[in-house]
Amino acid sequence: MEGPYTGAMAQLDLASLLLIAIGLSADCFAVALGVSISAGSLSFRRMLRTAMAFGAAQTLMTALGWAVGSTIVDFIASYDHWVAFALLAVIGGRMLWESLHPEESEARANDATKGFALLLLSVATSIDALAVGLSFAFLEVNIALAALTIGGVTFAITALGFLLGRKAGHLMGKRAEAVGGVILIAIGLRILLTHLL
Repeated sequence: MEGPYTGAMAQLDLASLLLIAIGLSADCFAVALGVSISAGSLSFRRMLRTAMAFGAAQTLMTALGWAVGSTIVDFIASYDHWVAFALLAVIGGRMLWESLHPEESEARANDATKGFALLLLSVATSIDALAVGLSFAFLEVNIALAALTIGGVTFAITALGFLLGRKAGHLMGKRAEAVGGVILIAIGLRILLTHLL
């Protein structure tokens, strides 16, 4: 008997999976763009670290949603958009504040591509993957392949966002950090309004 990933059905499943992965990585792309614009110049190591963190978060959240089923997803779904909005608003707001107080931001040297800030961004951009993982639990899907595909696509798209943002940051100069902060807040607002309206 043929499995769910054989024959013509396999092509359709893979295409759908790639579309889902691209959709889930859209926020990661926008966040990478905003962070990269605000930083102006990021090393390859910092971009790689952030892209890996975003990809890993999407992979783990997808697998977690599939594993725990409706219990945790239904519980989180009622306020996940508020969590994502709050996390992005806090980080975006901090970037805006630092753009207006450059002397203090230079002294503290905060870096959104490492530590707690990176953890917050990874969680904020991967919450929707929980619901996607839940939907996979009701389909004939290889969850390992699905989660890794989503993580891999997210990694690639995040890296692209950083590369584009770095070029834009050089063009914007001193306004770059403020623009990056506004982008993060806007992403949070979009997530919130999408769920509320």
